[in-house]
Amino acid sequence: MKKHQVHNLIILDESGSMNSIKKTIINGFNDLINSLKSIEKEFIEQEHFISLISFNSKKDNNIIHFTESVSKIEKINDENYNPESSTPLFDSMGLSILKLKHYLSDKNNYSVLVTILTDGEENASKEFSLIAIKRLIEELKSENWTFTYIGTEHDVDTTSLDLNINNSICFEKNDIGIKKMFEIETTSRIKYSLSIRNGKKINNDYY
Repeated sequence: MKKHQVHNLIILDESGSMNSIKKTIINGFNDLINSLKSIEKEFIEQEHFISLISFNSKKDNNIIHFTESVSKIEKINDENYNPESSTPLFDSMGLSILKLKHYLSDKNNYSVLVTILTDGEENASKEFSLIAIKRLIEELKSENWTFTYIGTEHDVDTTSLDLNINNSICFEKNDIGIKKMFEIETTSRIKYSLSIRNGKKINNDYY
């Protein structure tokens, strides 16, 4: 049986302001990986892959994982996630999305979940504008790509709408808020996998 591939692209803010929640973000991401491993075991007709790309103005895009099978993913830690510098959000989104789009260009029977997680607004991009990112997202939403914007300490709903993203989560920037956010994330991914199993049209409303 040829399995349906689910590509989980996570674009993670690694700017300096994330340093205060670094440990909680690392723990939350590692819990999410364990949840995805459980989802893959429950939905045996599906195969999940992780692309985790963090970003700041000093490193540009830090590719921690790219299209790796979730069953083989190791935990992130202090060595590969070190927040510093400013927030080139649009550049990271554009480069990460286009990289995965190129990888999938000769493939079929797949869907993509893109999650952007940040505690601040764009302030350092040089290559991509808001309009360019909005157009790219609009194009891919018609091709089984689903986008979610997760943020804190800025107007998350407005930013999400500006980017043409239907799904958004605003979380409190503390341990409890981050834990709750990752719980919502896991529940939504289960709903997403269930819709694939039931043969329902994949849309952009799972949150």
